[in-house]
Amino acid sequence: MPENETPETQDPQNTAPAPEDLEAITAQLEEEKKTKAAAEASLVEKDARIAELEATAAELSQVKEAHAQAIAKYLDAVRLANPAIPRDIIAGETIEEIDASVEKAKAIADAVRQNLEAQAKEARVPAGAPARGEISLEGLTPREKIAAGIQQKGGTS
Repeated sequence: MPENETPETQDPQNTAPAPEDLEAITAQLEEEKKTKAAAEASLVEKDARIAELEATAAELSQVKEAHAQAIAKYLDAVRLANPAIPRDIIAGETIEEIDASVEKAKAIADAVRQNLEAQAKEARVPAGAPARGEISLEGLTPREKIAAGIQQKGGTS
């Protein structure tokens, strides 16, 4: 290079890349193009997967809503089928919980019914008048004994 020439003032033909450099640059450019194409394909695939997952999530939400409605209808049906059990005792978030609450309520109702029947048997009063028995004459004076005897025979006192 002459002394008064700087890289900026050099002849452009002298700064042209060598053929080996061009091949390297071209190969690098091709590699970057392939990498870019792969990244774009990956983005398209990712977007498709996201759309698929969003559709699945929407479907799942609909299924959950339908399930909740079905459970509510089942709960209402069970309450109507068991009018002897108070409505608030029959509860649950799943069919199994509702069935378990019904069984528990039936067991409680049976226990209460048996207890009330036992109490009713103890307090039973026989129908009709009690059987007539002999009047006890103990502790009566002779005059009271005579009056009681006359009264039993249908006489007047």
